[in-house]
Amino acid sequence: MGETRIDRQWCDNHAPERIIHGDIRDGLKGFAPTSDSHAERGSPSPAPPTPRAKGTIVPASRSRTANWLNSLKQIHERNGALEVTLPRYIDDENNIGDPETGEGATNLVWRVRILLLTDDTIVVEEPMALGETVHLMEGIELVGIIVVGQNRWMFRTTHQGFTDIESGGNRALKGITLKMPEHVERCQRRNFYRVSTEVLMLPGVECRPLLDPQTALVAEAANRIEVLDAQDADVTGESHSEIDAGHLPEVGPCVGARLMNVGGGGVGLLLEPEDRTAFDRHKLYWLRINLMPHVAAPIGVVGRLRHTHIDSEQRLYAGMCFEFTGDSKHHEFVVDQLCRYVAQVQREQLGRIGNV
Repeated sequence: MGETRIDRQWCDNHAPERIIHGDIRDGLKGFAPTSDSHAERGSPSPAPPTPRAKGTIVPASRSRTANWLNSLKQIHERNGALEVTLPRYIDDENNIGDPETGEGATNLVWRVRILLLTDDTIVVEEPMALGETVHLMEGIELVGIIVVGQNRWMFRTTHQGFTDIESGGNRALKGITLKMPEHVERCQRRNFYRVSTEVLMLPGVECRPLLDPQTALVAEAANRIEVLDAQDADVTGESHSEIDAGHLPEVGPCVGARLMNVGGGGVGLLLEPEDRTAFDRHKLYWLRINLMPHVAAPIGVVGRLRHTHIDSEQRLYAGMCFEFTGDSKHHEFVVDQLCRYVAQVQREQLGRIGNV
């Protein structure tokens, strides 16, 4: 049976940036957040240190945060990407989801290439899902994440409109204009999507080695029924499916991962050190991506392992490209569910603004 494969070049374009230059490397050990960890845009670089007597205590360097704008420029020069997500809002009872189980509202993070930088704006490509554009409404609030190696800086921004950028090819690239932040805040190393004013919850993913790819076709059909039936049940309170929820193809043992980011043809996953050996022997995996409650049941899809690397905490980052077993229905279904997630989160944000 034929297969539809997404271009493996996507994985190289959407791996986390690995730019570790002198300014950022300085002081990597012993960085201690202080009251000025919110770095202002345009802040002067620290003056060269003056000679000190032996035994004098030297303050920890803050150059990684102070020079975030230089890092952003370097990412652009290397044709790199910014991460963006729609913010979630904490309710009156501080309900933001459980970071251990992944239950509750989650953040889908998109890697989008930086097309242009000006003094006041960042122009990035529109988010994509399996070759289809994911529409973000003008005026919507977003969270931007600058990624340099294992260091991350987060900031709030706003979608200021669409623009065309000349690419030197036959047609211009369509991008979205984001407001350049005045300041950013460095994320914690262990909880690398958490700062004092923002907490991102990454979706959970069940990963199982796919032992027989031919059995995925039935599992894809079952997954469509499972999700659509759950959506109907949310409305009517009744389930009509005769297929067991979570019907699986022929697979191996399950390990859990976090969905780090989404790009044009696949996803980036993060596994804890104790689970990373599950990716040593196999290339194809059956993934169940949990975007509940915005998608009524986990999305099942085949992912092919393209590249991996291990971070300083011994966690495994795995770049996965989606594959489909010759059935365009499931390709369209996955795109529809990702777009459904984005549309619902945007409606929630607009509803909140309307009630302020």
